[in-house]
Amino acid sequence: MDFFKTLIRPDREKYPDRAEVGRAANLLQIGEFQFLQLAYTEWFGREMPPAMFDRLFDSYMLGDGVPFWARHHARKIIALDADGVLDDADPAYHRYDTNYVMRVPHGVRRFFVATTVVVGFLCGGIVVAHLSVGEGTSILPPYFEKGELVPVKAKRNP
Repeated sequence: MDFFKTLIRPDREKYPDRAEVGRAANLLQIGEFQFLQLAYTEWFGREMPPAMFDRLFDSYMLGDGVPFWARHHARKIIALDADGVLDDADPAYHRYDTNYVMRVPHGVRRFFVATTVVVGFLCGGIVVAHLSVGEGTSILPPYFEKGELVPVKAKRNP
């Protein structure tokens, strides 16, 4: 049940080592398992073998097993942040992110051009809608134009 409580309220992690790893992962803006992969690579100098994924996931996520190399890496990241030298946008921290983008793809100029085109279409649509409507009889439905109505002659009572 602690697993689900932690998912709902991660700030109430009862295991301090896992809280430390979670804090370091949040500082880098990556997931905790990605953080574990980075810590393994830094400590051992090679990528984590795929056979270790399930074992590590079970011991870390479902139990309270935090490997010593993950604690070491977490403390290092927290210390870098405390010193003010942590660069969370460093591509080395995001090499497992498939969709991580470091910059705006086409810059500010393209944004303003796209915004101008959208505003132009909206304003043009409003102008065309205004010009295509004739003289209306009412602002409430049903919307009839004066030309569509047949004049009714008033009857006189003798």
